[in-house]
Amino acid sequence: MVRVKDLEQSMDFWCEKFGLIETHRKENKEGRFTLVFLSAPDDLVQAKAQKSPLVELTYNWPGVDGTLEEYDSGRNFGHLAYEVDDIYESCADLQAKGVTINRPPRDGRMAFIKSPDGISIELLQKNDALEPAEPWLSQENVGSW
Repeated sequence: MVRVKDLEQSMDFWCEKFGLIETHRKENKEGRFTLVFLSAPDDLVQAKAQKSPLVELTYNWPGVDGTLEEYDSGRNFGHLAYEVDDIYESCADLQAKGVTINRPPRDGRMAFIKSPDGISIELLQKNDALEPAEPWLSQENVGSW
């Protein structure tokens, strides 16, 4: 479960940029929150049958005074990890969509990005690492990951 501050911004990141798919959502008017469940594309059939892991975005609605709760990194989450078919292609695609690559895949095996809510996401090359290549090889880390 990941707590999010802006559901629209988070859905844009997780679905439009990162490529997860919404399987279902639940709104609780009494509890004043929305839960959105997301699946990796390859897990969609199993996810809809609720038989595979899902990412749950929890959006706590503004209080009656209109304020939103602020979450520090200990309150919202740690990090997630996803395997990708081609780490260089995945990072280039995310970068073209405006996502910062915090830890570039210099080793051809691992990279880190962050969601709008500061959740670290580790991208791992499926199977063997790719041969180290530019422009990733000479890129420095950006921020924290």
